[in-house]
Amino acid sequence: MTEFSTPAVTDDDHVRGPADAPVTVLEYGDYECPYCRGAFRDVQELLAEYPAKIRFAFRNFPIAQLHPHAERAAEAAEAAAAQGKFWAMYELLLQPYARLDTDALATYAEMVGLDIPRFRADVTEQRYARKIEDDVQEGLRNGVNATPKFYVNGQRVDGKVPLEHVAELVRNAVAAAGS
Repeated sequence: MTEFSTPAVTDDDHVRGPADAPVTVLEYGDYECPYCRGAFRDVQELLAEYPAKIRFAFRNFPIAQLHPHAERAAEAAEAAAAQGKFWAMYELLLQPYARLDTDALATYAEMVGLDIPRFRADVTEQRYARKIEDDVQEGLRNGVNATPKFYVNGQRVDGKVPLEHVAELVRNAVAAAGS
């Protein structure tokens, strides 16, 4: 049996929520994956339900073989992050209606108030390809084999409907923390 490493949130991750939260949820996601888009809504509900109890981290795991726009969308998210707007871009990219072609990405960049020439140069020149590849390689070491893949306090969540199990693990962890 293959042994996978347990992911730990680092300074390189995109994180929202309190650093001392009793529950850490880490997601490896692909912006073009319909299951990631569905999970986005559920994650937002969990974060709203436990705003002070969950630290949420997101890592890129574009699966280009299945989703031809996923890598470009990850580049767009990272370019937005470089301008302090990761979460705003993340939220637009994961909407059910989101288009991920180059024109749509530029429109989203305008919507979140990015420096458009800088954004276009960052995406065109794939300035964040290394960070995205590092996320993917770390995901592979952590046992990611599909998206979305979630970890709750380091515990990998498998299954076709992972959010049901994620929600259960979060509630149990919050309860165990005495909250």
